Amino acid sequence: MVRDIETLVTCESPSADLAAVAHSADVLAELGRSLLGVEPERIVLDGRTHLRWRFGDGPARVLLLGHHDTVWPMGSLATHPFSVQDGVLRGPGCFDMKAGVVMALHAAASLTDRSGVSILVTGDEELGSPSSRELIEETARGCAATFVLEASADGGAIKTRRKGVSHYRIEVLGRAAHAGLEPEKGINAGIELSHQILAVAALADAERGTSVVPTLAQAGTTINTVPAAAAVEVNARLWDEEEQLRVDRAVRALQPVLPGAEIRIAGGINRAPLDGESSAALFELAQELSAELGLPALSSASVGGASDGNYTAGMGIPTLDGLGAVGGGAHADHEHVLVEELPRRTALLAALVENVLENPSGPTNPAGVSGRARP
Repeated sequence: MVRDIETLVTCESPSADLAAVAHSADVLAELGRSLLGVEPERIVLDGRTHLRWRFGDGPARVLLLGHHDTVWPMGSLATHPFSVQDGVLRGPGCFDMKAGVVMALHAAASLTDRSGVSILVTGDEELGSPSSRELIEETARGCAATFVLEASADGGAIKTRRKGVSHYRIEVLGRAAHAGLEPEKGINAGIELSHQILAVAALADAERGTSVVPTLAQAGTTINTVPAAAAVEVNARLWDEEEQLRVDRAVRALQPVLPGAEIRIAGGINRAPLDGESSAALFELAQELSAELGLPALSSASVGGASDGNYTAGMGIPTLDGLGAVGGGAHADHEHVLVEELPRRTALLAALVENVLENPSGPTNPAGVSGRARP
């Protein structure tokens, strides 16, 4: 598994570089073929390359979901080379989430019968899955469970809740004028933008865990011109659907403050929350199977970051997230994976898949698990 992770990590795949993501898909396809014995479907949408394996002639029962794109720019290997030292694996994208992709392939390879299993590895998750969302939903439709191989939370905790995400762009139209000769003839889009930034920031609700954060902003063209245009990006994170709808309505109801200014709202709800009900039964099953395998007790975590698991949970499909690598430092210089946890978590994943496949009416908590899933 370490060798396979090295193969993926040393093939850099920043989300915005379509050629790099396509090359990464080629490398991943070959790795999957060597482990699973079959080629994946190569699905290119808006120039982004996604891979899917589907096994058996009947309907899909289980979806293993991950992504092979990363936030790391090309050339990151020069400053963050792949390494394994004292049981710690490092390299750009190892934790988020190339180790998880390898775990999915190895878990599927360990199954005697893969009928009913689908594996989907997308190439644009770090961008918000603009091209792959419909593919994810199509692949997940009808499944009894989705297991998301995103990295675990602190200490290896399974992610049983994720915030929903909304993205907005607020554009302001004003009127240009000379800033020294006749500023009064202009409509300052920068000042109007300031009003709008304060208005959206006020939509946050700390008690409910709702954050509404203005992020990237720009205004104006030259130092001596009243800005005729301005814009700000807004990132909202929310625990429940009611809050997500409240913020959405409020953003769309924003009105200009300065006479003559105009505002335009783009964007909207990106991912619904992954609530605890979506993951409760599968997390209980994971706890039971972990004990049967002799693994440490599992803990759960609620996290602010979203994943493609939000999409499947939003469809009403039981979804368990954070089943991937144990380690830390996603998107950061200290990104790392604990090697000793790789076979343990992969064994747990295989046991979860087997349980769902063997119980058509839904996952159960068995008295024992198959020996082939043991570490």
